[in-house]
Amino acid sequence: MVKAIRVHEHGGPEVLKWEDVEIGEPKEGEIRVQNKAIGLNFIDVYFRKGVYKPPSIPYTPGVEACGVVTAVGPGLTGRKVGDVVAFAGGSMGSYVEELILPANKVVPVPPSIDPTVAASLLLKGMTTQFLLRRCFKVEPEHTILVHAAAGGVGSLLCQWAKALGATVIGTVSTKEKAAQAKEDGCHHVIIYKEEDFVARVTEITSGSGVDVVYDSVGKDTFQGSLTCLKVRGYMVSFGQSSGAPDPVPLSALSAKSLFLTRPSLFHYTVTRDELLETAGEVFANVDAGILRVRVNHTYPLSQAALAHSDLENRKTSGSVVLIP
Repeated sequence: MVKAIRVHEHGGPEVLKWEDVEIGEPKEGEIRVQNKAIGLNFIDVYFRKGVYKPPSIPYTPGVEACGVVTAVGPGLTGRKVGDVVAFAGGSMGSYVEELILPANKVVPVPPSIDPTVAASLLLKGMTTQFLLRRCFKVEPEHTILVHAAAGGVGSLLCQWAKALGATVIGTVSTKEKAAQAKEDGCHHVIIYKEEDFVARVTEITSGSGVDVVYDSVGKDTFQGSLTCLKVRGYMVSFGQSSGAPDPVPLSALSAKSLFLTRPSLFHYTVTRDELLETAGEVFANVDAGILRVRVNHTYPLSQAALAHSDLENRKTSGSVVLIP
């Protein structure tokens, strides 16, 4: 038996229960991994609340972790006991001390990357990679708008986009987060509680608008984000921390021939090659100093409810990690 967080009903952070679970032995094509660090992501909140539907209830939340291989299934090659591996997306159930995983869904973690960094980085880093490099390919001449610029993905978006030579505008909620966003590469930071972000973007861009908006906030920012785009601009909606956006009539896009996408990391890492290439580029950018990972908060896994509460109440910045 190992300890895990279990959810028996949708609801607030209080539905996260600390319980014993059985895990068994890895079968063909599987490995058993002892988690060293577990990433906390807003998608965990969506599943807990029932915004997204888990495969079944009760379930163990979490989609990201880094750990050490403790057993390999029969006939498996390419993985051995002692390997440090990480996974993000695909399988749910990372809020646990030890778990069974498909071997083809984990990626090797370079020795230069600490497990805490890997667990805090992989999902957010791979999300950043496909948003900047494949969803919309950011180039030096582009001006981009990043909402929640001090958040886990937002921080990485700003750093990577600046390294690509783009002009980065970020929105944040507080002066403290504004300072972090500046440090992370934002050329212009808008504290949206004090300023109208649409008016400021119009001013910053001399009325021309931005090439792309990366919006993980959803309902509160969606319409304003569309307004901020230039002709043939890209609206990339990849989260909804404030709730689902209102329906969009096609006429809202035709006014400026806008593009709208609601992408998911899982559709950009369908094949093993895509997964390895995406993760490899993230780890390489950490090693090169392009991406600085802020693990600003760690909580014991048993206190996942407190971590969820703090995340939802905007008491966190950067990445949050649970330690088994």
